[in-house]
Amino acid sequence: MTTVAPAFAGRRSFALPQNSSRIRSGNPGMGSTVVTKLPSFADARRLVEEYASTLSPTQPEMLPMLDAAGLVLAEDLRADRDFPPFPRSTRDGFAVRSADVAVVPSRLRCVGEIRAGAPIEDSAITVRAGEAAEIMTGAPVPEGADAVVMVEHAERSGDAVVVQRTVAAGENVVAMGAEARRGATLVARGTRVNHTIVAIAAAIGRPEIAVYRRPRVAVLATGDELVDINLQPSANEIRNSNSYSLAAQVQAVGGDPMLLPVARDEPDDLALLLRKGLETDLLLITGGVSMGKYDLVEQVLASFQAGIFFTGAQIQPGRPVVFGEVKSGERSTPFFGLPGNPVSTMVTFQLFARPVLDSLSGAKPQPLPFAQATLKSDFTSRTGLTRFLPAKLEGGNVKPLVELVHWQGSGDLMAVSRANCYIVVPPDQERFSAGEAITILMP
Repeated sequence: MTTVAPAFAGRRSFALPQNSSRIRSGNPGMGSTVVTKLPSFADARRLVEEYASTLSPTQPEMLPMLDAAGLVLAEDLRADRDFPPFPRSTRDGFAVRSADVAVVPSRLRCVGEIRAGAPIEDSAITVRAGEAAEIMTGAPVPEGADAVVMVEHAERSGDAVVVQRTVAAGENVVAMGAEARRGATLVARGTRVNHTIVAIAAAIGRPEIAVYRRPRVAVLATGDELVDINLQPSANEIRNSNSYSLAAQVQAVGGDPMLLPVARDEPDDLALLLRKGLETDLLLITGGVSMGKYDLVEQVLASFQAGIFFTGAQIQPGRPVVFGEVKSGERSTPFFGLPGNPVSTMVTFQLFARPVLDSLSGAKPQPLPFAQATLKSDFTSRTGLTRFLPAKLEGGNVKPLVELVHWQGSGDLMAVSRANCYIVVPPDQERFSAGEAITILMP
C-alpha cells in the first residue's frame, strides 16, 4: 500500500448506449434525468465493460521481471534467436537415421555421445548410414540423424547399438525454430505477467521488462459506526474490515491501494476525503449509497458534478451499487459506490470494479469466472434479482458438488469466509433441486 501522489491514466470519450437502462445521467443536481428502473445484472456489467474499453492504461515503467509479476506488459516480448536454436532431442537415447531402423532389430555403430550443454566441438558429430550417436534430452541432434530412439528401446554394448523399435523421421526431435523464429512475438503487450511470462523473459535474456504502472486505487469507507482496526469498538461500533478486504482484492489484480481515513456521516468530512480519493486512478467507496437518512455519498458526489451511470442494479447482494465518474479539466476519475455490508463489498468489486481496474492496468477485462457444478441439496430463492450466494464447492474434477453456506445475509462475514464460490441464482427461477447443474462464480 502507498500514499504517494498518483498520476492519472486518462480515457477516451465514452457515450452510454441508446438503450441503456441507467438510473441517472448527466450531472446530478444540474437537470439530471431520473429513471426508476434498475438495470439488470447483465446490463450493468455490459455498461461497465463498455466504459472500461475506453480507458487508457497507466504509464509504462521498466521493472525487474520478478517485480513485474502480476502487472501487465507494456511491450511485446520477442525472441532474440530461434527457439530451439538447434534441432533438440526430447528424449535420452540414440540419434539415428530413421531409414536405418525401418526393420528391427537393427545393429548400428555408435560414433559418439552428445550431452546437453556440451561444447560445440564435442557435439560436432555426423551420423552416416549404419551409425548412431548416444544423445541426452535437450542436446542438439547431430547432422545426418533425423530421429531419436528412446534409450529403453535400444541396447548398447561397446560401440554396437541394437535398436528394437522403429522410429519415424522427426520422432523425438523438435526442429530448429519450431517453437519460435528469431524476432517473433512470444508474448503480446497487454498480457498479465505470471510465472510463465517470467520464464519467457528469462529465456530471451530480459532481466527487466516494460509493464504498466500499478493503478492507484483510493479506498474510502464511510460510516459513524466504523473504527480503525487497532481500536477497541464500543458496543455500537464495528471495526473497518471493508477497506482491508478491498485493498487485498485490489492488490490481487495488480492495483496499488491507498487507504483513506474513515469518512464520518457528515457532508464536509465526506467531501474532503472524496476530493483526495478523486486524485487517484480509481475511487472505491464503501457504505453510504443506500436510501438511509445518513447515506450521503450520492448527495456529496453531486457537488463534484459527478456523472452517474447507474445507481443500483438488480442483484443481491449489492443492489445499491453506484457507478460514475468525476471530470476535472483533462482528468476523468471513475468511481464505484459499493454497499457497506462486507459480502456486498466483495461481490460488487468482482462484478463491476474489476473490469475498470483491468483496463487501467493495461489488460483487456477478463470474463467473469463462471463454471458449472452439481447442486448437492435443494433450496428455494425469491425471484426478481440475480443472486450471488456464498457456497462451498467440493468433490473431484469429474462431478464437483456445490452447496449453499448458511448465512445471515450480506453482513455475515464469517459465513463468506467458509465459502469458496458463489452460486449464481437467475432472477426468474425459484426452486432448485439436488442433482441439477447450476452456475457458480469463482472468487
